Amino acid sequence: MRSEPVVHLTGLVKRYGSKTAVDGLDLTTAPGITAVLGPNGAGKTTTVEICEGYRRPDGGTARVLGLDPVKQASQLRPRIGVMLQSGGVYSGARADEMLRHVAKLHAHPLDVDALIERLGLGSCGRTTYRRLSGGQQQRLALAMAVVGRPELVFLDEPTAGLDPQARRATWDLVRDLRTDGASVVLTTHYMDEAEQLADDVAIVDAGRVIAQGSPEQLCRGGAENTLRFSGRPGLDVASLLKALPADSTAAELTPGSYRVSGKVDPQLLATVTSWCAQHGVMPDKISVERHTLEDVFLELTGKELRG
Repeated sequence: MRSEPVVHLTGLVKRYGSKTAVDGLDLTTAPGITAVLGPNGAGKTTTVEICEGYRRPDGGTARVLGLDPVKQASQLRPRIGVMLQSGGVYSGARADEMLRHVAKLHAHPLDVDALIERLGLGSCGRTTYRRLSGGQQQRLALAMAVVGRPELVFLDEPTAGLDPQARRATWDLVRDLRTDGASVVLTTHYMDEAEQLADDVAIVDAGRVIAQGSPEQLCRGGAENTLRFSGRPGLDVASLLKALPADSTAAELTPGSYRVSGKVDPQLLATVTSWCAQHGVMPDKISVERHTLEDVFLELTGKELRG
């Protein structure tokens, strides 16, 4: 496992005519799995394509596994795997022959038959790429990206269009890559995917990284956890607030619906229920709502996930 950064981007800029897709982006990823999140048009795919060497930046520097993706492409490409959003496969090639062809380009590829079985491609091995379903095309692209045992894999929307079973199989494969010592950089619109897989998450908007950290760190850095309960309307919220820790808040949102925010732990829950007991209140529907990665995403970008 490498100790130095896997990807190191500094002041990265990429323009398409008058449009700036990447605007001074800084990003450093450590070994493991990094998820890159952002609204459509935020610059995620362009950034990944620069890392892969497919696009030349207009400014800034990019280093992947310590190498310049453009100037040292011949040294970098044997060490990385790439799954594009679309393309990269001959439309008339059969699925199994395409995967076997890619495997032969590497010195120590994975077992092709085992990979085909694992990703559920056995039934369509002799089907041409253009006749595969969208989900089958996605799984074939994933297999081609990992068959060469790369040190680093770039996955652009790896589970888009997959059914739940195929999605879970993909997650397991990504986790196994990490276990085997490979690093993964993936873009995704699925917040649960990032929470389940990623060691580190970078949120990109308007061509810049606006937040980065582990899922736990990002969720802690947003709104505090919230405790909600129902009771009779018009409870003495000021009295409840006095019983709570100093950094807490309490409010009646709608008649009979109450919210307590702060450091929600067993002690706070006990304080609220004790207060209710002292005031003859039977709390109903007590729930603890923890801040999710989706909450953080929407707070930071102010945009729908696919907006």
